[in-house]
Amino acid sequence: MTKELVIHSTGTEIDIALLEDGQLVELNREKTKSSFTVGDIYLGKVHKVMGGLNAAFVDVGYQKDAFLHYLDLGSAFHSLNEVVKQVNGKHQKIDFSALKIQNDLGKEGKISNVLTNGQQIIVQIAKEPISTKGPRITSDISIAGRHLVLIPLSNKVHISQKIRSNEEKKRLRSIVESILPRNYGAIVRTAAEGKTAEDIEADITQLIAKWEGALSALQQAQPPQLLLSEESRTTTILRDLLNDSFTHIHVDNEQIFHEVKEYISAIEPEAEKIVKMYHGNIPIFDQFDVTKQIKQLFGRTVVFKRGAYLIVEHTEALHVIDVNSGKRAKSDETQEANALECNLNAVPEIARQLRLKDMGGIIVIDFIDLHTAQNRNAVLEAMRKAMANDRAKHNILPLTKFGLMQITRQRVRPETQIVINEKCPTCHGTGEIAPSVLLDAQIENQVAYYVREKHYKLLKIHVHPYVAAYINRGGLFSKRAKWCVRYGAVIKVIPNDSLGMIEYKFYNALGDAI
Repeated sequence: MTKELVIHSTGTEIDIALLEDGQLVELNREKTKSSFTVGDIYLGKVHKVMGGLNAAFVDVGYQKDAFLHYLDLGSAFHSLNEVVKQVNGKHQKIDFSALKIQNDLGKEGKISNVLTNGQQIIVQIAKEPISTKGPRITSDISIAGRHLVLIPLSNKVHISQKIRSNEEKKRLRSIVESILPRNYGAIVRTAAEGKTAEDIEADITQLIAKWEGALSALQQAQPPQLLLSEESRTTTILRDLLNDSFTHIHVDNEQIFHEVKEYISAIEPEAEKIVKMYHGNIPIFDQFDVTKQIKQLFGRTVVFKRGAYLIVEHTEALHVIDVNSGKRAKSDETQEANALECNLNAVPEIARQLRLKDMGGIIVIDFIDLHTAQNRNAVLEAMRKAMANDRAKHNILPLTKFGLMQITRQRVRPETQIVINEKCPTCHGTGEIAPSVLLDAQIENQVAYYVREKHYKLLKIHVHPYVAAYINRGGLFSKRAKWCVRYGAVIKVIPNDSLGMIEYKFYNALGDAI
């Protein structure tokens, strides 16, 4: 399987598309100035303790208070609270490894006995704000790295269950325990398998430096205040997936290109050559067929094999997916065989939809009715296999006799929603249009203005592919060539799938919109 990462910067957002064998399977949209990201560590202030919920609402600077349940305080909460008392407002750093660990917080207890209104506490974002809810937070602090997850105020080392070899587990445990200072624990990730002691030590050193940086920020912090920010979504995806070995990473922004290349060279120098700067005239998402796939896959109706299709609906409580056979039934097969084939064909597309839209919480799938337990089990096993590579924690229940399958999938950030319906570019919703035959004249008027009035020597005009074909038709005798001669400038006409039929955009030589 070939894996490619395509990164497109729009100025205010960074779009990150993961392709497997050319198929879009994940799309991440990151604001360039995003906040309250999973993994961010804050100094917060308890706003209200709710005894009935055994939880508290904490001010971390979001418009709605963050939610902290008693069970999310973590066993080391008393020690973490002591750190806040010793560090906040002080000018002298503490020796973290010499700190005396307090007794563990019991799993059963009342939050009113632990927290009080106005108390300052260190918390970490566990779930981003979703819908009308504020962030979900925890005081069980952990800092993720390439090969392991660092856990301050712990002395335990855990090994990923996905590492099968007992010898490898013993080797990794021995390495990590010999390197970790006192008062630090760790969870060794699957990516650490086969890595040298030097690689692991470098990771531990970097993570400890991050935690000590958060403690330095805590000295003069006033709640609510960010102490440690999680890495950008781009580097987070690379950190979690690079062990699966991408074949290529394509980037269309110079700054992000250098950021990604620097990050990869630091963690896996031999993989640095896979990072490519994209210089093409066609938008990068059009070049790799991402735009078209987004428009196909983010609608309410998603078509898959032989005319069958899915209907995807979203509610506040859950997501519902309905499997429909369309006009694909074969006359020479039984109804049961047709239903089984359609359901099995739907399974990989459903698994893809869950990853692509990052649907979390409860998902109910209405498969076409199957009458035998053997066929229902076949669909269940196919779904488990299709979701085996899904990084989000999930649980799949068997089909009911009504053909319903229930899936719970971890939700830590809002579902990815993209509006694919477009306002008519011709009338802009008014129902009236200018004469379409004048489109080339309108573009030429703009060319004349930018060349003669603004003195541009090179113009890039993005238009719909049909319009681009019309303007470029004829080679040396095309409209584009005539404009170049008439106005004494270099003019490039570039097809852009994301534009409407009579939309057009002008860009300068550097690729900036004008």
